[in-house]
Amino acid sequence: MKIKIMSLFLLLGLKAFSQEVADGTEFKKRVLESTEVDFLLSYYNQDGSKSAVSGGIGSEKLTDIATNIVIAMPLNDDSILTVDLGISAYSSASSSNINPFNATGASGGGDDDDHDDRVGAFAAAPATAPYGTPWQASSGASKNDELSSVTVNYAHSSDSRNFIWNADVSFSNEYDYTSVGFGGGIAQLFNDKNTEISLKANVYLDQWRPIYPTELHEYSKYGSDFLNQGYFAGVSVLDQNGQATGDYLPSAFETIASVNRNSYSASVGLSQVLSKKLQVSVFFDVLQQQGLLSTPYHRIYFADKANYYIGQAEYIPNYESESNAGVYKLADDIERLPDSRFKLPIGARLNYYINERFVLRTYYRYYSDNWDIQSHTANIELPIKVSDRFTVFPMYRFYTQTQSKYFAPYETHLSTEKYYTSDPDLATFDSNQYGFGVNYTDIFTGAKIWKFGLKHVDFRFNHYQRSDNLTANIATIGFKFVMQ
Repeated sequence: MKIKIMSLFLLLGLKAFSQEVADGTEFKKRVLESTEVDFLLSYYNQDGSKSAVSGGIGSEKLTDIATNIVIAMPLNDDSILTVDLGISAYSSASSSNINPFNATGASGGGDDDDHDDRVGAFAAAPATAPYGTPWQASSGASKNDELSSVTVNYAHSSDSRNFIWNADVSFSNEYDYTSVGFGGGIAQLFNDKNTEISLKANVYLDQWRPIYPTELHEYSKYGSDFLNQGYFAGVSVLDQNGQATGDYLPSAFETIASVNRNSYSASVGLSQVLSKKLQVSVFFDVLQQQGLLSTPYHRIYFADKANYYIGQAEYIPNYESESNAGVYKLADDIERLPDSRFKLPIGARLNYYINERFVLRTYYRYYSDNWDIQSHTANIELPIKVSDRFTVFPMYRFYTQTQSKYFAPYETHLSTEKYYTSDPDLATFDSNQYGFGVNYTDIFTGAKIWKFGLKHVDFRFNHYQRSDNLTANIATIGFKFVMQ
């Protein structure tokens, strides 16, 4: 989920001072002189071959375009109100295969169930039996979705500017998921603002509106006779040999009883200026999640159960190959995971000013949870100031993790297990991310739009490659305007 929380770190670079004026009163500089507006736009695309929707194989093609408008407004000398509005729209071959079937048989147009409109609405083509493939996007409604979010943050600084507190609320919504969050934090500065200690806490209260794979939704709706009703009436189910059969019965599947997911997090941070050139910061987080932590439309195929398909029998021998253009395997169950998860990230940043042209920025994080995942993240960035206005910065990020104890690849779980997932995000993998950025700063805000002057433009591009063959490209551009 792409919920962006505005934290008190937005304020860490602000400096305050006081001076005596002629009449003996004290002048206090505002923490934010005038309203600032950030406009952010990002484009993301990926491709891979281990779709969790299709049980651990299949296309992971996805395209996402997101935009955010962040408005920071000074309410008075000491307080800032920040509003972050975001919209993200994506098209996904993987999620389109919640309903992978591109045509119906005798079942025609279905009924008036809203769930059916989402995951069972086949394109009417009575003369053609339904078919699908995990390697191509279907035409179902679930191939597209939008995420809308809003976060409101209030931050207040003491007169000395050595103490800052903030509070925030957030809301986000997409077709099958809604999230409400709230939290806050404090920061205390010492030693002429060379030392800072911060505390943060957040709570997210989320709710699923579960969408199930089409075949499992029909089973839950009609029971053991579902192959003769609804969307599967008159449709042939095939066995491993391509012969029509009525034996398919996903008896392990039960609908989800609880749809809530609650997340609680707390963070402690320490930042220290060690010298004129060196600054270091460390953080320690504790996160607890409870509720529905699995994804309702991730399929599972058991190794100890027979295989059943809908589509064109000639493609069954090549089901796991991209040459499969016309058959889809019916699920045994959906992903099942525990209803609690404890996460423990610990990290550090080190920034070193080399000279007036070069700065070194580094980051490291260690992560562990009670699902047996452990990971290491290392990041390095080298801003190079090529002129008074332009800075370029190459970037590199390395990530490695161990797999969850609940993970197994496609069709290797057993039906006797209690928990199971074939989501590649919970598998063992390494990743490398290479990128660069360009920053343009106009301290005089010469370019203007209405009453706003352009303060800076920031562009970044990254290429991501994972050891399981998932690849992605991410491009972002941001504009900051200041009201004049």
